[in-house]
Amino acid sequence: MIEFTAQELHVTGKIDYRNAEQYYAQGLKVIQTQQQYPMTVNLSALEHGSTLALAVLVRWLRQTPNAEGLVFKAVPEKMMKIIQACHLEHDLKLI
Repeated sequence: MIEFTAQELHVTGKIDYRNAEQYYAQGLKVIQTQQQYPMTVNLSALEHGSTLALAVLVRWLRQTPNAEGLVFKAVPEKMMKIIQACHLEHDLKLI
C-alpha cells in the first residue's frame, strides 16, 4: 500500500475502486506530516497505472503547498500514456 522510506512515498499494489479511498487517506497522512517539499512519490511497485490511480495522485498533489509539492518517479507506462493523452505532462513533475 503506502510506505515512507528513504525520503520517498512508495506506492505498492493496485489501486482500484475498492481501496482507492484507503490509498488516498494513507498517503495524505504521510504528505501532511512533511516539512519539506517537493516530496518524491515512487510508483515503481504500482501494479496498474489506471485513471483511478492517477486521480488519487492528483488529489494528493492538491493537498500540497501551491499544488506543486509532489514529484512522481517511475511512472508506469500506461499511466504515462494517460498523462500524455490528458496533456498533464506539463502540470505534473515527473522524474
